[in-house]
Amino acid sequence: MQTHISFIIKTCFFHLRRIASIRRYLTHDACVKLVVSLIFSRLDYCNSLLASLPASSIHGLQRVQNAAARLTLRKTKRDHITPLLCYLHWLPVNTRISYKLSTLVYKCLNDSAPENLQSSLDLYTQPSDRPLRSAADPLHLHIPRSKLASAGQRAFPSAGPSAWNSLPLELHQSPSLDAFKSRLKTQFFP
Repeated sequence: MQTHISFIIKTCFFHLRRIASIRRYLTHDACVKLVVSLIFSRLDYCNSLLASLPASSIHGLQRVQNAAARLTLRKTKRDHITPLLCYLHWLPVNTRISYKLSTLVYKCLNDSAPENLQSSLDLYTQPSDRPLRSAADPLHLHIPRSKLASAGQRAFPSAGPSAWNSLPLELHQSPSLDAFKSRLKTQFFP
């Protein structure tokens, strides 16, 4: 995955330099649209495959997002990045990955995802001899054991249920996809 991540970083910084050269001619809204279309389309493409990677691998992608926020808002490297991301309503990269995985799982549980993804998820069944705290959540998912410690945990059948089970119960019971996305983004913002 490191080769893929390095290519994304290189391409995104190339586009950021191109946008920076014309930034003084752009309005704030035009700059945001350019950054979202050229940078975030690359950061979000297949980012659910990056689940469970070490923070050192994701750090380069976060640097790209930070540079994009500073360019958009015309800030320097010395400005703290968290308020800038909050102002732009941009989730950090590792949170964007969890957001995408959780949204895919919600679609799977509500029959709006491809059949092969739906069939890879199983609801957790409670043992009959002892009650557990997770019994209150009927949508608690089973996380299968994986033989490969690195690649197995990043596969959707493991990473999806892990992201889903970490969410609060009220998010699991959202009535629609739009309501779920709205509540999830509110949950993830610092």
